[in-house]
Amino acid sequence: MQAMRNLFRGSWSSAERLDGKTVVITGANTGIGKETAIDLAKRGAKIIMACRDPERGQAAVKEVIETSANENIVYMKLDLADSKSIREFAEAINKDEPKLNILINNAGVMVCPYGKTADGFEMQIGVNHMGHFLLTHLLIDLIKKSAPARIVTVSSMAHSWGTIKLDDINSEKNYEKRAAYSQSKLANILFTRSLAKRLEDTGVTAYSLHPGVVQTDLWRHLSGPQRVIMKMVSPFTKNSSQGAQTSIYCAVEPSLAEESGGYYSDCAPANCAAAGKDDVLAQKLWDLSCQMWSITWE
Repeated sequence: MQAMRNLFRGSWSSAERLDGKTVVITGANTGIGKETAIDLAKRGAKIIMACRDPERGQAAVKEVIETSANENIVYMKLDLADSKSIREFAEAINKDEPKLNILINNAGVMVCPYGKTADGFEMQIGVNHMGHFLLTHLLIDLIKKSAPARIVTVSSMAHSWGTIKLDDINSEKNYEKRAAYSQSKLANILFTRSLAKRLEDTGVTAYSLHPGVVQTDLWRHLSGPQRVIMKMVSPFTKNSSQGAQTSIYCAVEPSLAEESGGYYSDCAPANCAAAGKDDVLAQKLWDLSCQMWSITWE
């Protein structure tokens, strides 16, 4: 059983430093986002913890400072379900930060009841993909200016069961929460693939990843039978610190500096589903995302 547990967790360590670097992590107040913040803070980076809830965000900042012994940690409000909040956050970053070396698109919602964001998107595609798409767009010039820089987007193996419904991206015709979640995670991989192509020769690289099956707050919307299943497999799941390792790997591993657009799991390159390698679908999703936000991003 121990061997099987290790199979799920991978192993990686690095003494790489991030002194003088600035990092934005969305959803950094809990779970793998917070663990990622702690690790990168220990490496000397300035960490901007972008979270929706001020009280939980400030509490997490205090914890990261105490754990990492790095005082250069700040909370900034960011609600990925509201474009007004995204734009205000990005405006403040662009105004106040001279550089942004690492953006980690970590925040997410999972298998939640049907709901819509402030901008009318189904909640899972809206937060997990559309919100991060707009945020990255608004910060991309600063990120390019800060090259070498990295953009890391947390996806999931659930992308394997996903289908991008270009004619019903908001699941208005039919909503099944697991299908909507899988769609949003496939969108993360396609976004990363498209982003990497557009960032060629800029010094900015992009990565998507599966963190593993991690016991986090994302489980809160699971129903009775699903909770039973997750309890059964829990001996083989990762805790938040273990789940953060692939995010950290993609953010700091020196050997990845010349790689971009790939998908990773257990701190190593991994194969994503065929749909995640579909460049035609990736372009269509990119065009749709720009259209829905009324932005131009060549």
